[in-house]
Amino acid sequence: MSNQTIRIVALFKARPERVQALKEFLTQLIEPTRQEKGCLRYELHQNTADPTDFVFIEEWDNHQSIDQHMQTPHIQAALPRVGDFIVAPPDIRRYQKCG
Repeated sequence: MSNQTIRIVALFKARPERVQALKEFLTQLIEPTRQEKGCLRYELHQNTADPTDFVFIEEWDNHQSIDQHMQTPHIQAALPRVGDFIVAPPDIRRYQKCG
């Protein structure tokens, strides 16, 4: 297994009437996540051309840190509620740098 960091791109598509609510909901996850062991970067971005389009860009020490992140109380509490704000399930992808 490589010692390279893992990047996550997590896409969220808000319901048009819930854009601000989704933004506030996702923003609440930033600080607790940044305090987690293994979290190197955790940023929320909103598409300038499509305000319903949000993305977390993340960087983690390793896969284990990501797996632990998914089990934290703040993420476990958020998972059942995020569906109230989005039109489709989040698209969450893991990447590793090539070369």
